[in-house]
Amino acid sequence: MAHDPSAIPAYDLNDGTTIPAIGFGTYPLQGEDGTAAILSAIEAGYRLLDTAVNYENEVEVGEAVRRSGLPREEILVASKIPGRHHAYDDAIASVRGSLERLGVERTDLHLIHWPNPGQGRYVEAWRALVQLQKDGLVRSIGVSNFTAEHLERIIDDTGVTPAVNQVELHPRFPQAEMREVHERLGIRTEAWSPMGKRRAPLEEDVVTSAAAAHGVSPGQVILRWHVQLGSLPIPKSADPARQAQNLDVFGFELTDDEVAAISGLAEPDGRLFGGDPDTHEEM
Repeated sequence: MAHDPSAIPAYDLNDGTTIPAIGFGTYPLQGEDGTAAILSAIEAGYRLLDTAVNYENEVEVGEAVRRSGLPREEILVASKIPGRHHAYDDAIASVRGSLERLGVERTDLHLIHWPNPGQGRYVEAWRALVQLQKDGLVRSIGVSNFTAEHLERIIDDTGVTPAVNQVELHPRFPQAEMREVHERLGIRTEAWSPMGKRRAPLEEDVVTSAAAAHGVSPGQVILRWHVQLGSLPIPKSADPARQAQNLDVFGFELTDDEVAAISGLAEPDGRLFGGDPDTHEEM
């Protein structure tokens, strides 16, 4: 069943725009099947689509948006600058390339995919995004996988605070410290791999008992946990029924104890693949 998009709450971003409280992750959807899955998500009610240069599916995302027949302004398209494009001119060219592949005049949110501090050029990429926003090619600008230190550097350098920081965040890795940093700086937390992929705690007692108590699925419990933390999850599924189910998380509320118990699944380093932003390089 399709979900009424107007029933999905929106967050106000620090640049005066708004963004839906849940989005659709498009990695690794590619080809005709990928386009069909993304179109199905739009039909289910998703209005925020998350892609990236490195997902190699911007063409498919743009095609799904056109096939949906919806007015362009009703769908928010987000993409990301890869590590190899961090130099200022390369970052400008990267965003223009994304616009071309997506077939849109501007993106609604553009992020720096990883800081790659070993390269040390993420400040240049951020300056480029600030300029692109002024030029109207990007609506909102943000980052992904940035630490407090990385955020501080770009804010000090430009005076511009990212609207969003998309980070790994799921019950095994709840990112309490980064969420506090975001809260203090007025940055919206967005979560990639919001379930935790292959390590999703769908069978943990605290999740299954909450699911039973509210008459929902374990996956819905985890996404609702995100919502109540103020984290914007971007689940990915190619299955239309699952897509609709993942959107349907605004009709119930977890208790404070349930939220705390799910956060209690945290592990000392619960990262999925050791993607520490201080050392991970993604070009």
